[in-house]
Amino acid sequence: MELLTTRGSIAYGGEPVSLAEHAVQAAHLAELDGAPPALVTATLLHDLGWLLGGGGGHEARGARELTSLFGPVVAEPVRLHVAAKRYRCAVEPAYRRTLSAASTRTLRSQGGPMDRWECAAFAAEPWADDALALRGYDDRAKVPGTPTPELAHFADLARACVRG
Repeated sequence: MELLTTRGSIAYGGEPVSLAEHAVQAAHLAELDGAPPALVTATLLHDLGWLLGGGGGHEARGARELTSLFGPVVAEPVRLHVAAKRYRCAVEPAYRRTLSAASTRTLRSQGGPMDRWECAAFAAEPWADDALALRGYDDRAKVPGTPTPELAHFADLARACVRG
């Protein structure tokens, strides 16, 4: 939460919203959809890896950081949210046309649509459904000026997901 507060005002990879605006919009969409607290938290923190820097894709960096604090229920959908985009592009051809220009550009660097073996492996992942849901919130959370709660609104929800 501190990273989103202190560094979240950075531009979100060519999108018309900041990283913090994107995170809060996505989490708000998940919350409005009735998603469980862990999925709302994963959605809020899914792009944490962009703020952490370091090696590997942002999804892997974020998941590594989140695993010790939240466990797989939050970390795994984060780890898989890029794969979910690649999967949807492969199995739902119309989905690719719904991606923003920035998301289309990153799709290329992320490996493009999955092949059939990658699709089978992704579909077998225990957290694939949560990753696909997160992906949907991610894709829709790029609208400037969307009314949302403040970031602090999600703090207690995220705290409740911390494993004891």
